[in-house]
Amino acid sequence: MAGIESQDIHKIIVACDAGMGSSVMLASQLRKQLRDSGVTVEHTPVNSIPDDADVVVCHTGLAARARAAAPGKVLVSFQIFLGDPAVTKLVNTIRNGGVVDA
Repeated sequence: MAGIESQDIHKIIVACDAGMGSSVMLASQLRKQLRDSGVTVEHTPVNSIPDDADVVVCHTGLAARARAAAPGKVLVSFQIFLGDPAVTKLVNTIRNGGVVDA
């Protein structure tokens, strides 16, 4: 998938190795930042990404596994759990419109 228009994003999945800990923290942060956007944010283990996810957010170390578990989904990978520029760009694109690149 090349990308997704911001208005077509309804569900973001934050995926991590076990689906706990760091992904819960990031999912909570994203939920607060996107509270008024109508976008649902959930967290799951990387091997259990649901089919209805529009965007998958995960650490770069898990990106290959996320691509294998959710082929065709837009993947946003990050290096830092809080304050990563890739996550900030995702939030800003959803708020202001535009395309989230795969």
